[in-house]
Amino acid sequence: MDNSIENNTVTEPFYHGTKADLKPGDLIAPGFNSNYGQRNKAKYIYLTATLEAATWGAELAFGESVGRIYIVEPTGAYEDDPNLTDKKFPGNPTKSYRSLYPLRVIGEVSDWQGHSEEQLKVMKDHLEKLKQQGIEAIED
Repeated sequence: MDNSIENNTVTEPFYHGTKADLKPGDLIAPGFNSNYGQRNKAKYIYLTATLEAATWGAELAFGESVGRIYIVEPTGAYEDDPNLTDKKFPGNPTKSYRSLYPLRVIGEVSDWQGHSEEQLKVMKDHLEKLKQQGIEAIED
């Protein structure tokens, strides 16, 4: 894996948005069905250093459970998420990353604010349009 963050020196807290019910010490690992596209088994696990990106992850995750945002720590190397940084936001202002290695849950953010129903509808409509066009997430 090409680690675009030299020696994993980002010191900010990392977050992972999901609908899974987890507790501190649990590992979030690649290999489960993706929340997006064809829902194939995910090769990577995704993390972010912004609550905004984690909020989208929690809200858009597959399933009917309540969205959750966990504070996580990577257990191995990680790199910029090319789904966002190479295509939409050069320079990675969303601080979004991916890893082949599990993330360890170290806590949960309980006071996060979700997006409005209107914002969620716009995003879900956009994702559906991409799906219909056959545009999938990059899995390299």
